Amino acid sequence: SVSATLEAAHKMEIDLSEALLAVVGASGAIGGAVAQLLAPHMGRILLVGRDQERLGQVAGRMAAAASSEVACTTDIDEIRKADVVVTVTSSGGALLRPDMLKTGAVVCDVSRPRDISWQTSQSRDDVLVFDGGLVGVPGDVDFGFDYGLPPRMTFGCMAETMVLTFEGLFEDYSLGKDLALGQIRQIDEMADKHGFNLAALRSFEHKLDDAVIQKIKAKVQSGGRG
Repeated sequence: SVSATLEAAHKMEIDLSEALLAVVGASGAIGGAVAQLLAPHMGRILLVGRDQERLGQVAGRMAAAASSEVACTTDIDEIRKADVVVTVTSSGGALLRPDMLKTGAVVCDVSRPRDISWQTSQSRDDVLVFDGGLVGVPGDVDFGFDYGLPPRMTFGCMAETMVLTFEGLFEDYSLGKDLALGQIRQIDEMADKHGFNLAALRSFEHKLDDAVIQKIKAKVQSGGRG
């Protein structure tokens, strides 16, 4: 999701050094890790969550590693200011309303069920909304059943299990309330070693090709949603 977010921001020509990143669900393990991994690339960071104390702890860990300005809030409406949004919660779906998104924003939805409904995505043709947590799998893999993704693509949690199996490591890497950044970087290196890669950007089972992205950018340049 981190690599995909950076790639999407690049395609939308967002200057990350000046951009505000909002991480919704930053008080959780995955949200906190995503915030820390994206922090070195961002101008400013807004941590959004329900637990103010946990948000403060995440901000404290980020302070030593990032020069970015870091703020915390329990008010999700504050994401209206964000140029880049990563949302990873367990809210159960439809958390982000159409009016919460800034024109031209890049939004990575890692949550399942999604935090952004299909209706919200369709009503905002001036933002780039895509699914996070998707990984390209090496080789001609047939999983033997259809869980809604194209061939040679899987969810990050399943890819992690496959990578650990290839390495002969039978242990938990992504369980618990705190994820070690060292372990995350280590599994990324192992994934690269075995040929896993960043999946093409997708939104609600459809590929976001350059033509789609150019259409969104044109809408932004014309003054926003129609």
